[in-house]
Amino acid sequence: MRVTARHVLAAIAVALIVGPANAAEKVGALQGQVQATLNSVQEANSPYMRVFGVTPPPYGHVDFCMRDPRECSQGVTEETRRAGDARAIAELDKVNRQVNAEIAPMTDMDQYGVEDYWTLPRSGKGDCEDYALLKRHRLIAAGWPPSALLMTVVYDERHEGHAVLTARTSDGDFILDNKTDTIKLWSKTPYRFVMRQSYLNPLVWMSLDPKTAVPSVPMPVAGMRHTTQ
Repeated sequence: MRVTARHVLAAIAVALIVGPANAAEKVGALQGQVQATLNSVQEANSPYMRVFGVTPPPYGHVDFCMRDPRECSQGVTEETRRAGDARAIAELDKVNRQVNAEIAPMTDMDQYGVEDYWTLPRSGKGDCEDYALLKRHRLIAAGWPPSALLMTVVYDERHEGHAVLTARTSDGDFILDNKTDTIKLWSKTPYRFVMRQSYLNPLVWMSLDPKTAVPSVPMPVAGMRHTTQ
């Protein structure tokens, strides 16, 4: 695969997180850990996702955090799941439906002239990741801990890159998606899960597939049409 400037920027971001002096050492250790889990798989019937190691972040998210670092602040450095009670699920449902109704779907190429541009959709139009970013922003403003709201990249039914928001609750990992107004457990979606943010550090991304953990390359997230189910 041809190495592009986007790949280099993503690699630099990972190096900055772990520290340039020991980045190679830590990546080497992570590769060893990932190798030991290559025979592992996601447990399809589990309400919780499993992570398999660090992976380079999507270029669009790296660029977004450089432009709007407040949206990528670390918060509490411990696992924080929101109670999965009826009130929490209702709040997720409300925000998911509101944002899906408010934002008109438009690809990054049509709106910005580039393949992948993550941003809060202040224009009222956006791509799949923009829906997810706005949902995360509103839920954090409503009191949800950032560590419970993780940007997530999947392959959809067409095997195209797609971004959703994972809400981590005590009852499981729920998906907020611009393609449907229905909140679903991750295991009830038709997607193959690729990567998501770390709950400990939103600048770090974790592989959800043992065969694509370190090393890996960033993937663009295609524009997706909003359809209601």
